[in-house]
Amino acid sequence: MTTAPETPATYETLAADRDVLRPLAEQVAAIAALPVHREKARLWTRLNDLRSERPMVWITEVPWHEFGGEDELKLRCAAPWARKVETELRRQVYLWRHMPVDIIVSDFVPCPITWWSSSFGMERIGDQLNITDGGIISQHFDPQITTEADLDKIKVPVVGVNRADTAARLAAMRAAFGDIIPVREQGRDNYWFTPWDNLVRWYGIQEALTDLIEQPELVHAAVDRLVDCYMRELDQMVALNLLAVNNNNCRIGSGAYGYTTALPKPGFDPAHPRPEHLWGCSNAQIFTEVSPDMHWEFALRHDLPWLARWGLVYYGCCEVLDTKMEILRRIPNLRKVSMNYRINVARGGAAVGGDYVFSYKPNPAVFATDTWNPGKARDELRHMLDCTREGHVEIVLKDISTVAGQPRRLWEWAEMAMELVQSG
Repeated sequence: MTTAPETPATYETLAADRDVLRPLAEQVAAIAALPVHREKARLWTRLNDLRSERPMVWITEVPWHEFGGEDELKLRCAAPWARKVETELRRQVYLWRHMPVDIIVSDFVPCPITWWSSSFGMERIGDQLNITDGGIISQHFDPQITTEADLDKIKVPVVGVNRADTAARLAAMRAAFGDIIPVREQGRDNYWFTPWDNLVRWYGIQEALTDLIEQPELVHAAVDRLVDCYMRELDQMVALNLLAVNNNNCRIGSGAYGYTTALPKPGFDPAHPRPEHLWGCSNAQIFTEVSPDMHWEFALRHDLPWLARWGLVYYGCCEVLDTKMEILRRIPNLRKVSMNYRINVARGGAAVGGDYVFSYKPNPAVFATDTWNPGKARDELRHMLDCTREGHVEIVLKDISTVAGQPRRLWEWAEMAMELVQSG
């Protein structure tokens, strides 16, 4: 969510900031023009069309707070808006230089539309404990839902757009470096739909799971209420023309890129993207230890009206899904399934087969140890690749809360992963 001011912010373009941004824009434009990006886009398209030529590799959720010693990432701009743009440009260049894997650098710079949502009317309540400087938090959730009357606390979001603020920021970006690389207005291209992530924060984790048995009707009513609110929020986004095409190098769900020839579908209006022409997603991360039947009954069954609205679907995040493919196959237009490192990889690979993309999430804990052991990371990927030879695989390294202060561990992992997927 982006909170929009009532009036446009001040987007002053300082001469010194312009002198910082322009060389960065030139670097990004030069990288984006490389022919390798066309080839990588072709390979991602083959993967998502279920005709893959090799596994694909992507890195995200990097612990940038531990990269402070990298001179390439130090910010020089003064104006807040310019520092945000500078941050993104520097990170793109850094990733390309040191851990490019199968990333694709866009030949334009996005200017996100300034929009806001009033959200669902409830805030998480409970003690918090900061685990890292990078925003990893442990939290207790005080129960706020104990009876059906409490469901009235869940409100339908109100969505709005500040076109004036968007236009002002777009103009500032174009004035600074638009003659070097195009700057485009960017709508919402990855709608994170995950009712249970919200519900457990209001209900309490232990309380919610206990009530699957003790108060099932209350749980059903809570999920129904929240899904209805999500649906009505989406309706507003469609009416406000906030959605953006995502069959490109934008992230889909908790996975990687969305390149595919299956989208958009016939009848697509590029001026007004609608869900039926886009990727959608869902998950129920808290349900790892819940049986397939209960996962269907209390999560997936409720998600179907939402998932049916989208052209293609990515399902899952950190939950273990290798035993749940039977219920996931009921999702219309399912194309990608998240497979966390905690699964039985052989079982997961057999269950997914060649019917969907196997979106594998390696164990990021390998980076947190005092002694870096790249051999352990290699063995994990090698085993996974051996178990999925008949499938279509993307490797998505994410949730990297720490690299123990040694960014070059990621450089080495990236080089190793690419050697594996390119060696066959």
